[in-house]
Amino acid sequence: MPLTRHFSAHVSPLQSRALGACLLSGLLAAAAPAQAEETAGNQRWVSDSLSTYVRSGPTDGYRIVGTLTSGQKVELLSTQGDYSQVRGENGNTVWIPSRDLQEVPGQAERLPQLEQKVAELSAELEGIDNTWKSRVQGMQETLDSRKVLIDELQAARTALDSELTQARSELRDVQAQLGEESQQVLMRYMVYGGGIAGAGLLAGLILPTLLRVKRKRNDQWI
Repeated sequence: MPLTRHFSAHVSPLQSRALGACLLSGLLAAAAPAQAEETAGNQRWVSDSLSTYVRSGPTDGYRIVGTLTSGQKVELLSTQGDYSQVRGENGNTVWIPSRDLQEVPGQAERLPQLEQKVAELSAELEGIDNTWKSRVQGMQETLDSRKVLIDELQAARTALDSELTQARSELRDVQAQLGEESQQVLMRYMVYGGGIAGAGLLAGLILPTLLRVKRKRNDQWI
């Protein structure tokens, strides 16, 4: 029993220092973004390789036999109370507080996977961005060509409208000129017809008179 209290008293400060180191690491990680601009040339990241003490048995009374680094992969063998028996990569079997175990890999192991995933997503995003840039450029070129075609068609339509207006004006002038010529021709026909009618009337009046005169002269000669 005194041995248990002795080890408990001896371990508590170590656990307190480990807890304090964890809290300090969290505070430094939280304060790092706020000071990123001021310390751009001296940026550092707090390591997550904090150590956890392991024992030879499932209680605080057993002696400390070593440490396990945060993120280290172990095999869970059994659980007793607040401790779990695990086997490390070196084959040694030790007891560790169950609260210090987690079911997901540590940051040191996940970081390369996350970096690879970020790289893959970045490459995929860059490919999508390039594809959309190419599509947008193609659509812009198509839009520009269509705009040029529309401008050409608009210019052609304006020219045709101008020619149509001019043709209509010329047509009105021709129609007016034809109307005047038609009136002149009609007047000429009327004058010509009147002259013919007058000549015929005059001939109709003069010829009978001449014939009677001629007959009288013939009669006198007889």
